[in-house]
Amino acid sequence: MSRACSLFQLWHSPPDTRLLLSITKGPYLIPSARSYPGLCFCKGLQTSTYEVVKGSYVPTSQIKQESKTEEKSPEILEGVGAFQKLPMVMPSVDILYSALRKAKKVAPTKGIANIAKRERNRGAKQLDALMKEIAVPLRTYSENFPNKKYLHPYERSLIELTLGDGNYEQVLGKVDALRKKVVSVGKEHASLCAKSTSKKEAETRLSEGLKKVEETYIRQGKYVDDLLHIAKTLRAMPVVDLETPTLCLVGAPNVGKSSLVRILSTGKPEVCNYPFTTRGILMGHIILNHETFQVTDTPGLLKRCDEDRNNLEKLTLAVLSHLPTAVLYVHDLSGECGTSPTDQFVIYNEIKEKFGDHLWLDVVSKCDLLQESPVLFATDNDDDNDLDLARYRKLGPEGALHVSVKNEVGLPELKRRVHELLNTQMTRIQSLETNQETLQVLT
Repeated sequence: MSRACSLFQLWHSPPDTRLLLSITKGPYLIPSARSYPGLCFCKGLQTSTYEVVKGSYVPTSQIKQESKTEEKSPEILEGVGAFQKLPMVMPSVDILYSALRKAKKVAPTKGIANIAKRERNRGAKQLDALMKEIAVPLRTYSENFPNKKYLHPYERSLIELTLGDGNYEQVLGKVDALRKKVVSVGKEHASLCAKSTSKKEAETRLSEGLKKVEETYIRQGKYVDDLLHIAKTLRAMPVVDLETPTLCLVGAPNVGKSSLVRILSTGKPEVCNYPFTTRGILMGHIILNHETFQVTDTPGLLKRCDEDRNNLEKLTLAVLSHLPTAVLYVHDLSGECGTSPTDQFVIYNEIKEKFGDHLWLDVVSKCDLLQESPVLFATDNDDDNDLDLARYRKLGPEGALHVSVKNEVGLPELKRRVHELLNTQMTRIQSLETNQETLQVLT
């Protein structure tokens, strides 16, 4: 009691006359000493926590802040070529049969003498193995298929126009949901099997668990097959090198673009006498002076608003919008393509206005079929006052090159002009790369 009173008196004594010394025989008062509050009475307590990162102490708040920054700025795929890096997707039935075969080979842990314990151990391990053998490939697909919003705009357009808007993300989401469901069911039945009290009960629960996991997977396994189809479709897309000059052939359907691609490059697109022969983006290559250039054939464009265009036409616009291409615009004034010269004139002006910053070359194909008088369709409005339209119907755009694949008219000149165009494109690309490197050095 006296010692407690001494402590109380010490705390309330003047600051210039108190000091608490920790001596084994108890606290003593030293009248003339000055004391300072101990750490236990300070208000400024330390609230920061630290973690060891690479051998150094780093505040936890800083680690969390850095992780948030990393989450907000995910890795963006540069350039194109993401489709060629897609993982190989197994058919859904192959994944299931492989998982069942491996799971049934799992043996119980060695050294378990009790039969019931050994059987429930075997059952729990087999169910866990089945769950993992199914879930691991599904997780691989979910993680390794790229997020569409981080793709190059050209490849993003290909996904939307080829697969349908939202279908890519929906299938990936369904596959990941299937993985989670299989994991949930597998863990649940593995836990039940581990709680079995007899050998027979463990065997029954193992059989029920295997059947339940299999049914759960089969019920939504079609989404894995959908993903397999998506991977095949995207992997078959032509690879475009952004650093290689590219010539893009554009025009109305059936004007002769594919025939010119076969003449100019190694590409062998289908050539038929009906509209929309080209069902996608087809690539070929031109080799000139030991340099390789790209040539792409695109689906034909019709006279209508962009909102009303089908996905084939939108593929053409995607190439022009997102790839640094030179344009070889093909016109057919013979009336053989099915699109009137008047409508082609309207389409041409719209495309030239939107993409006039591209390097450009106009070609009038099938010149062997041209007549002295311009072709007029029944739907045409014969307006003699429109001099530009009248001239177009007869000769095409100003400076257009007239060629005929059938009679080989103008083809040598066409090849020469195309080579000049691609060399100019190469100079543009190299100049752009030089400017970007200079900017990086300055920054």
